[in-house]
Amino acid sequence: MSQSLKVLPSVCALDCPDACALHITVDGDRVVDLNGDPAHPITRGFACVKTARYPERQEQSDRLLVPLRRVGPKGAGRFEPVSWSDAIDEIAERLKAIIDRHGAQSVLPYHYGGTMGVIQGDTPKAFFRAIGALELDQTICATTGGAAWEANYGPNKLSADPEDLVHARYIVLWGINALRSNSHLAPILKEARKQGAKILHIDPYRNETSRFADEHWQIRVGTDAALALAIGGEILRQGLHDQAYLKAHAYGLEEYQRACLEWPLERAAEYCDVPLDRLRAMVHDYATAEVSFIKVGYGMTRNEGGGNALRAITLLPALLGAWCQRGGGAAMSTSGAFQLQRDRVTGVHLASSTARKVNMNCLASELERQEDPIRAMFVFNSNPAAVAPDSSRIRIGLARDDLFTVVLEHFQTDTADYADYLLPATTFLEHADVYTSYGHYYLQYADPVVKPRGEAKSNRWFFEQLSKKFGLTDPCLYWNTTQLLDELLDSPNPWLRGIDSERLTRERSVKLQLPSPFLPYASGSNYPDGKIRFSPAPSQLTFEEQPDDEYPLRLISPPGAVVVNTTMGNVASIIKQAGGEPHVILHPSDAARCGISHQSRIRITSKTGSIVRKAVVSEDSRPGVLIAVGQWWPKLAPDRKSLNDITSERLTDLGGGSTFGNPVVRVEALPLHGSIAEAKNLSAEKEKIT
Repeated sequence: MSQSLKVLPSVCALDCPDACALHITVDGDRVVDLNGDPAHPITRGFACVKTARYPERQEQSDRLLVPLRRVGPKGAGRFEPVSWSDAIDEIAERLKAIIDRHGAQSVLPYHYGGTMGVIQGDTPKAFFRAIGALELDQTICATTGGAAWEANYGPNKLSADPEDLVHARYIVLWGINALRSNSHLAPILKEARKQGAKILHIDPYRNETSRFADEHWQIRVGTDAALALAIGGEILRQGLHDQAYLKAHAYGLEEYQRACLEWPLERAAEYCDVPLDRLRAMVHDYATAEVSFIKVGYGMTRNEGGGNALRAITLLPALLGAWCQRGGGAAMSTSGAFQLQRDRVTGVHLASSTARKVNMNCLASELERQEDPIRAMFVFNSNPAAVAPDSSRIRIGLARDDLFTVVLEHFQTDTADYADYLLPATTFLEHADVYTSYGHYYLQYADPVVKPRGEAKSNRWFFEQLSKKFGLTDPCLYWNTTQLLDELLDSPNPWLRGIDSERLTRERSVKLQLPSPFLPYASGSNYPDGKIRFSPAPSQLTFEEQPDDEYPLRLISPPGAVVVNTTMGNVASIIKQAGGEPHVILHPSDAARCGISHQSRIRITSKTGSIVRKAVVSEDSRPGVLIAVGQWWPKLAPDRKSLNDITSERLTDLGGGSTFGNPVVRVEALPLHGSIAEAKNLSAEKEKIT
């Protein structure tokens, strides 16, 4: 290795359960390579296909390097440079005037998982709580799954330790493309298989995980609850349940059993489109395995019945007492194990009890609100013009002349085009942060490995400067990294015992002090009475939005192989590997019925809007289902529209979550001249990026 090269430790900040420990190779202040830490028990020396390309993103020529002030109409993306001092002064002045005239409840922070670091992701909340702004209800991704899990097992979501999964002998991967969205689980699954485990994948989308599994059921979209209730009912009917465990830890089992009776295997097999003989065999194999395990994904919760579905599935391990075996039970999230002391660093003590909550899935309606409208919006760690539901209405709202918008970003995204001030933010390689995980039990810390490019500043720094301009005095707004770590780790959580800021910054990755073996629900739930809630019983809901003659297809939008969300959406090598433009997967029977050929451009229309995408005709989709793979930047789509132009603000059954897997749509072939015009638009935008 050249003497000028250094390999430095870091942690991946992308929204992913793996939270990988990384080795970053730097040459001076340039990032030239990235690899997984070979010594980390989860990362095991490799990075996923997205993160492996982060050095390219880090060094791209279109990084935002200086603060910018809008000079053209909103949405045109025309800006002029401005100094940080002037930008902060002008932003503070505008914000104060808005609050003086309209009140602090006209100010909305909008943010999500652009970084999973606690310092840069969560601590900015303290500023907005200190000024009395609106509260953002962060519901776009995980709240339905979280509400469902906690309805069963009580607060603080826990899972079987992924490192113990090697002991499982029957594994169900339900509604998750684990090889892409939880890729560091794959080596553990392979080890379990070598030791005799059978792996079943249940997913309407036939993908990499389907081909990896021993068996795949291409289930009908939105029927997961019926399938799980049928499995549970058959376990009870055959007497395969753990009577002692249920007697000690179950509440409302009788009501649950009545709900299961509505779904005998024969009815469920037909309703879910699963072979009856395979369903019978699965019940036997799953229920009689020495150790059984279910891994669920969040994607299947993003429809009208998603909460009920996840509840029904994750009660199955309790029926069998599978939580009592090492490597048994289920996994959705490990996040409840960390229990950092976040209250003060996020300003909970500063929050107004009367602050109105805004569901982030309803941003389009909020921006149209006539009574007490939003007058100022700060966007960081998110790209709502692309990722939020009904995004065409969001872009209209962002174009309002009376809306003051500040965006903190790495690149000029579709949302950034509407900013009054566009501020260059640091990447995770340029600032310090602490990371929990929702896929394993390691608490991690990372220092910056390079200096910020240009004049980029961290989110924490910017809101600290704004706090000073507002004369705010609470110490939490100004704590340095060590003080923040000390506060976060000053928690009564026994699993943090022995982990202080000195140890964490020295060791970088520290496993929580869990009991061994870790059997999170072997003694029941986290409710005060320790009972697992089978009541109220989950049910298979009938969706209000149903396919019909006008809209015959159900749209789902799982992560793609290389494009997951918009964070890495402008990286040239990723765009190339993903085929150069966004596409959808259509079953051959649906393509034939609509006169659509493979690789042609099509129009997709829902009750909300329409978009143009390239069609891939494949049996990876099932009949009646349209699969949109990954979330692209709208400006890199042939029609410059977001996939979410055709999703709606409809909410899930639990947790107020998004319903990205719910819309019904129709498709039609595009005339050739329309395809040519859109191809020219796409080519021009890609040329700007590459």
